[in-house]
Amino acid sequence: MILSYENKNSNITVECKKPTHFPPHIHEAIEMVYIIKGSLELGVGQELYHMEKGDFAIVFPNLIHHYQVFQSGDNKALYMLISPKLISNYMDEIQKNCPASPVICKESLHIDIVKAVKALVDVDKNNIRLVQAYIQMIFAHVFSGVDMVSKETVGSDDLVYKAVEYVAKNFRNKISLEQMSYDLGVSKYVLSRVFAKTFHCNFTSYVNGVRLNYAISMLDGTKDAITNICYECGFESQRTFNRVFKERYRMTPREYRIKKHVVDVS
Repeated sequence: MILSYENKNSNITVECKKPTHFPPHIHEAIEMVYIIKGSLELGVGQELYHMEKGDFAIVFPNLIHHYQVFQSGDNKALYMLISPKLISNYMDEIQKNCPASPVICKESLHIDIVKAVKALVDVDKNNIRLVQAYIQMIFAHVFSGVDMVSKETVGSDDLVYKAVEYVAKNFRNKISLEQMSYDLGVSKYVLSRVFAKTFHCNFTSYVNGVRLNYAISMLDGTKDAITNICYECGFESQRTFNRVFKERYRMTPREYRIKKHVVDVS
């Protein structure tokens, strides 16, 4: 199967649908799955996890995962993709770690998670405060009831996975394609083709995208000065930060923060 990369721009998407085989893919969103009928196999890293009716799974950002369906008949699942910026207070944790097992079986699943998941189906997705409240409830139980491990432990020898993991660990520092290829022990030309073919962008654009995601979480969740955020995210200058931010969001970081403040207090 061919690995695909998804870049989800909306804060939250919720779909209730019949599970199907889905090839290995990665994205910046948090993915949650709740089985309504039948069963589903969830693959994360090199492991395959069986899910039955009432089971819940959560996949942290930038983990390669896939789905398989072995049981015919009436299968149905609820899929949710959630932007990490909605839980900015957990950003460091979800960048470095992930659940030891992504699946929580029905018998161990806290009723609050079930209620929050079902509420997210019908809630007005534009009501960010309410959406965040339900997501925070889910994460509060996940982090208090599920063992966490380093994302390194669920990795694989796949070069794409190694590239994602490397950038996730080092984006705050000055990194280059040359240094990354040296550290991973591969040709920079091979690595360059990975970014072009899999992520449909060059190395610099991919790294800047990761940095911008982190910048958004800091603009939303902290009162840090924009200059500090710029350097915390790995940008070498505020001029570069402003330029790439405006290219993606059609506004400067300062304009984004002002707009967010106006929305929050209204």
